[in-house]
Amino acid sequence: MRIHQVHLITSAVSPAHYPEHDLPEFLLLGRSNVGKSSFINTIINRKALARTSSQPGKTRTVNFYNVEDQFSFVDMPGYGYAKVSKSERQQFRKMIQDYIENRDNLVMVIQLIDFRHKPSEDDVAVHGWLMEHGIIPMVVATKVDKISKNQRPKNIKDILNTLKLEREDLILFSAETKDGKEEVETVLDEVLQILEQE
Repeated sequence: MRIHQVHLITSAVSPAHYPEHDLPEFLLLGRSNVGKSSFINTIINRKALARTSSQPGKTRTVNFYNVEDQFSFVDMPGYGYAKVSKSERQQFRKMIQDYIENRDNLVMVIQLIDFRHKPSEDDVAVHGWLMEHGIIPMVVATKVDKISKNQRPKNIKDILNTLKLEREDLILFSAETKDGKEEVETVLDEVLQILEQE
């Protein structure tokens, strides 16, 4: 996957502002501060198109990125951040649910989880909700470089057991070292090729 041209289509605050286009959309879900912006920037080979922040919960809009006029990354607000009010968290969850249930462009959900910690209750709840609705997400564990290689098998086991995954269902990713970048690109390519054949 060679990516040269990417731009932000829009930052939407409600479905009424979602773009009308034919691009297949890959939805990014994850807790605040899981590294969604860094993930996007790594995949699209940019340093700062998707804005990263040291303040979790800063993304309050749904950001749509056009990638090579081939597909769109859709970056949802992070779920489960304590300093965001309860009503805002419920609003974010409803936004995610409405998008998944009603957006025809959606072709895959990418759920990002923080490799440094056991999946949170929110991670488990979101994953379970997706599976109940027949949606098998690509699960990507971010910030792998922050954990020593000796510690990694334990963290992998925790994630697999908590989310009831097989090892091949989990991609280990680092925006710093680019670990997992090729694996993610391979999955994206495979999905896009299937869509072309339909």
